Parts: sequence; C-alpha cells; structure tokens
Amino acid sequence: MFQKEQQLIEEKIKAFCSANDIALAELKWQPIPFSGEWGFATSFFQTAANEAKLGKGNKLPVPQKAQEIAEQVKGQLGSVEGISHIEAVKGYLNVYFKTSDYARRVVDEVLANGNNFGRGAKKSETVMVEYAQPNTHHSFHIGHARNTILGEVLARLVEFAGFQTIRASYPGDLGLGVITVMWIYDKLYKGQEPEGVHERGQWLAKLYVEATAMLEKQENETPEQTAQREAYDAERREMYRKWDAGDEYVRELWRVTREWSLDELREVLKMLDVKMDVWFYESEVDEPSKAIVEELIAKDIATDERPQGGAVIVKIDEKLGLTKEKYRTNVILRRDGTTLYLTKDLALAKVKFEQYHVDRSIYVVDSRQALHLQQAFAILKLWGFPQAEKCHHLGYGFVSLPEGAMSARRGRVVLFKDVADEAVKRVLAVESEKSGDVPANEREKIAYQIGMGALTYSMLSVDNNKDIVFDIDEALSFDGRTGPYIQNAYVRANSILKKAQVPDSKFQDSGSFDYELTKHEIELIEQISRFPQTVEQAANEYRPLVMASYAYELANTFHSFYHAVNVMQTEDETMKNARLQLVSAAKQTIENALRLLDIQAPDVM
Repeated sequence: MFQKEQQLIEEKIKAFCSANDIALAELKWQPIPFSGEWGFATSFFQTAANEAKLGKGNKLPVPQKAQEIAEQVKGQLGSVEGISHIEAVKGYLNVYFKTSDYARRVVDEVLANGNNFGRGAKKSETVMVEYAQPNTHHSFHIGHARNTILGEVLARLVEFAGFQTIRASYPGDLGLGVITVMWIYDKLYKGQEPEGVHERGQWLAKLYVEATAMLEKQENETPEQTAQREAYDAERREMYRKWDAGDEYVRELWRVTREWSLDELREVLKMLDVKMDVWFYESEVDEPSKAIVEELIAKDIATDERPQGGAVIVKIDEKLGLTKEKYRTNVILRRDGTTLYLTKDLALAKVKFEQYHVDRSIYVVDSRQALHLQQAFAILKLWGFPQAEKCHHLGYGFVSLPEGAMSARRGRVVLFKDVADEAVKRVLAVESEKSGDVPANEREKIAYQIGMGALTYSMLSVDNNKDIVFDIDEALSFDGRTGPYIQNAYVRANSILKKAQVPDSKFQDSGSFDYELTKHEIELIEQISRFPQTVEQAANEYRPLVMASYAYELANTFHSFYHAVNVMQTEDETMKNARLQLVSAAKQTIENALRLLDIQAPDVM
C-alpha cells in the first residue's frame, strides 16, 4: 500500500550503509498501530549484531549500537513526500504518515483494486493442495467436510497470495472396505440401487454397515453362525483376489459402484464451490509403486528382507544418520508383494514432482497420520527429491457430535448433505418470517448462502489441530464467531450504500479524511489496512484460522462502527462522502475475506 515510500526509504538506508561500510541486515517492516498517527517501522538490531560479529565500531552493546545506527539513518533521510515525520526510538526507525493521507490511501487502494485488493505479487513456486479425498463406497460425512473446507480455503489463500496453485483429490478406491461393499451389493442387492446421486451414495454407506455386521464376530454366536460368517468372509476375500487378478466381472462391478460414490462426491464439491484440477486414484498408483520399491532397493535406500521371509523395509533413521529414534523403520512392501499406503504416497509424490512440477505439496489429512507423512517426506528426501523439504502436513482433529464420536462401521455418522439441508431449512424458516417482501426464489438463495456459510465457518473458526464438537444451533447463530455474523456485516454495509444510491461503490473523487476521525473510523481503517498482510501470513503459515479470525475481527469492528457512526445523517457532505467510501471499502474487504473462506456474501438477510 505504501511500497513507493518504503522503497525510497530503503534505497536511502542501503546507500548510507554502503557508503559507511555498515553490514546492513535485511530490512523487515512492520505496521505501527494507530497512536495519534499511523506508520511503519524497521529494526536495526540484526545490523548492530552483524557489526559486533565483524568487530566493527566502538564496541557498544547491541541495543545502543542499533539506536546509534537508527539515528544516523534518520539524519540522512531528509524529507520524503507523503511522510509526516520520522523517529529513531530504541533501535527502531519509525516512519509516520499524515492521518488523513493514510486513511485516504487505504480506502483508495481498496476501491481501486476491488476483488483483487490484498492479492499478493506473483510467486515463482507452484503449490499443490491435496484434499477432499474420502474413500469410495462410503458417503460424504461432516468429518469429510472439515477436510474439504480446510483444503479449499488453504488453496484459495495460497493462490490469492500469488502462488500458482493446483487443487488435487486422491480418493481411496482400493482395499478391503471397498470390496466389502461390492461383495454385499453383488450378493444381496444388485439392481436395487436408488436413482438419486446422493441417495445412491448414502445407500452404499448403509450397505457397508450391514456387511460389517454380517462379517463381525458376535458374542455367544453358535457354530452355525460362525461357519456362515467365515463363509461370507471367504467370499469377500475371493472377490478381492479376483479384483487383484484383473477379473473382468469384478473390475466392472468395481467401476460401476465406484462411479456412484464419485458422483456423490462431485455433487458435494459443487455445493461447496470446490473445483478440482487433478484427480488421482489410489488404484492408479498401486502398480507404479511396486516399481518404486525396486528402485529404492537398487539405490540402497530400502532393504529387501523377502529372501528371509520378511518384507521390504526402509530403516529411515539409520539412512539419515540419526542417532536418536525419530522416523523409525517402515515397511514399503509386504512379504506377499502387496503395497501399503506409504508405498502409494511415494508413487503419488513422484507424479506430483515430475509431471506437475510441484514445488510445495500440502497434504490435508487428519492428525492421526502425522508420523506416516513424516516418514513419507523423509523417504522422499533420501530418494533425492528437493521438494521433500517443502512438503507440509495440514493436520486436523476429529469432528464429533454432542452425543459422541462418529463411526462408519456402526453407522453413527452425520452425513454432510443432511446437515446442509437442515441448515438451509432452518434459515429459510427465519427468512420467510423476516423477509416477506423478498421473492421466494430469492429467499431460498439467501437461505442457502447463510446456511452453507454457517456450516463452512464452523469448520474454520477452530484451530485445525483441535477436535470439533459440531453443534448446528451454535453454527447458525447470528451473534459471536459465526458465518452469519460476518455475512451480516457485509449486508449492513451494502444497505448503507443502497440508501445513499451508490450500490456499485462508484465514487467520482477520492474521499477527503481531513477531519478528526472517530475512534470507530480509526479502528475500521486499521482493520482494512491489515488485510493484505493477513493474506500473506495465512498463506505462508498454511493456517486458514488466521483468515477466519481476521474476518470475524473485521466484521466486529464494522458492526461497532455501524452502531456508533450514523453515516447517512452526517451533515457535512465532504465528511459524508469520505464515510461512504470507508463503508464501501469495508464492504469490499469483508467480501474478499469471505470469498477466501469459501463463503458467499448475500446482499440481504
């Protein structure tokens, strides 16, 4: 926002330090919170430490040396256009703006850039975010929603921060769980599948519960029941063997039933406004991963213990030269020649790095897989992939219900579609009472925006590493840290602009803030100015919570402004115009924050 002034000052500092043989450290600028004026600051402590290491100067302690350098720099800067004054305080150089200029430039920056306000400069690296990857032959539940929402918001953040971003899904379409559903469908239910996309996906989940009960040992079961259960299990495992052997009938059954799951997943992603760029499947990397095992053996990264009746293993700590146990030893191929999740993760990473030229790979996977992914990243490093250093696991905690944990095996899950439908239904009931003059189709659209916004924000407002107890009543509240509360701030800003007849936020002239700003105006301007920095922080730290918290703080600040400053009754036209532009800038910033959080901004509610 103030790059020109910052760059000019930096150039003067560098010229001074170069001329005086001062070992200048990288200049890191931080905004100065409002205390009569706004500004930005940088420290000379690292520069002073550099000087001390080189044995230069008068051997002053680092804090005193930092202050001396700050004072010398200040003396060389002279006047800079747009800067009110400069101070050297406790080793820092503090640069201040005239308050009215700062306010005007913040608002002008937002209004000039619109949807692109806060967008970062283009980066050289490509980031792949891998998320939205439930196992097939189940149904999409509220826990999957947390994974998908975290992944999508992170993808939006890194993309907006300037990274080339690829969204990838890696559904698990292999394994005994998948075969279990195919087995019971083929045995008892073939041809009885329901018509609807969601109904069919949810039906497969019910089949899994029923099959699990049939195959699970029961307490006090009779010999006949044991024989029956064992016969069922033998049939299931025979189907798995046939799948592995490429049996045409079993493979076609797998393809058809898998597509039902993927149809439901695609519909849910459409509801969440998620558009995947790449689809990987576990089944596609199974065979390539076996070749990778042989390559790792040849490179002496893996140890082949199959001749002794063992498996293929990687002694990760030993190969990395670690004396203390950290990554342990891991199996990458079983003695029977079958692969594991780790083997396929290595194959998938190879595809990411070599075919998609990914520099950073972010895995949105639940926290229980932390060690597994650390082991994968360590093996990738041993294998020689430099990108291994920039692989990141975004872990997240469980989503449970007030009545307890979910279990797919027991059928105790809350399906995402059911929660979404219930959220929209509840909002619609309230909207129908409050907004009788709004056409029914518009009310439905608004209810959908609010309901989905509530559901989405409830997944983002808690640190990703913590568990969530999902409570729909709390999520739909219009007060506190909720999606509707933030959406309502946008609606209030929109309402003011409509009354002033500037709904498109078109202003002929820049606003003049050359008057004594109220406390609420100052706080709102400061919050808006923080948005670009927040985007960078959330993207660089891979933390959607940073943006979720910011959106709430911005909305809260706007609500306070809305109640304290009656914009429409401001008598001075210059002041009124400036305040309307501030409202417009707030509305745009709230909209940008909501969009990064995958939440729509309704015009009314």
